[in-house]
Amino acid sequence: MTQQKTGILLVNLGTPDAPTPAAVKRYLRQFLSDRRVVDTPRWLWWPLLRGVILPVRSPRVAKLYQSVWMEEGSPLMVYSKRQAQALQAQLPDTPVALGMSYGQPAMSDAVDSLLAQGVEHLIVLPLYPQYSCSTVAAVWDELARILATKRSIPAVSFIRDYADDTQYISALVGKVKASFAEFGEPELLLLSYHGIPQRYASQGDTYPQRCRDTTRALVSALGIAPEKVMMTYQSRFGREPWLTPYTDETLKELGKKGVKNIQVMCPGFAADCLETLEEVAVQNREIFLEAGGETYHYIPALNDDASHIAMMSALTAHYR
Repeated sequence: MTQQKTGILLVNLGTPDAPTPAAVKRYLRQFLSDRRVVDTPRWLWWPLLRGVILPVRSPRVAKLYQSVWMEEGSPLMVYSKRQAQALQAQLPDTPVALGMSYGQPAMSDAVDSLLAQGVEHLIVLPLYPQYSCSTVAAVWDELARILATKRSIPAVSFIRDYADDTQYISALVGKVKASFAEFGEPELLLLSYHGIPQRYASQGDTYPQRCRDTTRALVSALGIAPEKVMMTYQSRFGREPWLTPYTDETLKELGKKGVKNIQVMCPGFAADCLETLEEVAVQNREIFLEAGGETYHYIPALNDDASHIAMMSALTAHYR
């Protein structure tokens, strides 16, 4: 039996091409038009999105992107490219391509690149440790749309998530211990995950459970008292209830209650981006300090750390 040529498709959310209102508007239009992200009826959503949200939010969000933009580009794009390059270096005989759900490089271009290299078996690794319909399922939908245009489709191995994968947890432990070694052990380690509407969870999205699975495994591996760790949700949008407790409100309450020293980690982000570098590292720090806190440190995402790349290699090895 002839061995199939295998390729790896890494997928992350995406990012604007530039920190400008026009580029942000293009990106947000595509992102917020996905029914997996916002499932409001189109007749109601389109006028609101195009007439209010995009014109108002795009200039404001562009300024936030300007504050975190790196010399090489958007942080999420910079780290995602480094991840793909590092994984390719580890697996020289296995083509690796990077695609984004929204923006560039498009998933369709990444798939075409792999197929052009003779790939017959596609391993898809969405870089979302905890499954959600708004992220991982959106990758599945887009992949199905892409392959629907092909006369011949590859075999597909789709990695749904890796919330409690041993090497993923070990990599997180390494980041936490490095931070504790540099800044001392805090009174509280706050684990902040990206939120989703509570309604999605009520309708069957397993995301909150997978976040709890990560938290449980991380606390166990760190060997610290459970009461020294809290789990919250950030980045809510719109007026309907999202998963609670909210990160910003929790930090305000902790500061008021006399908690002085906190370190914050975002285990759901495979690469640092606007939500971690601006919202969590800057805005939430200000909230905590203004409420009475004294010391606040953000623990960076796994990004292109060697332990993270080793995890990706091991995770895809099961399918290669």
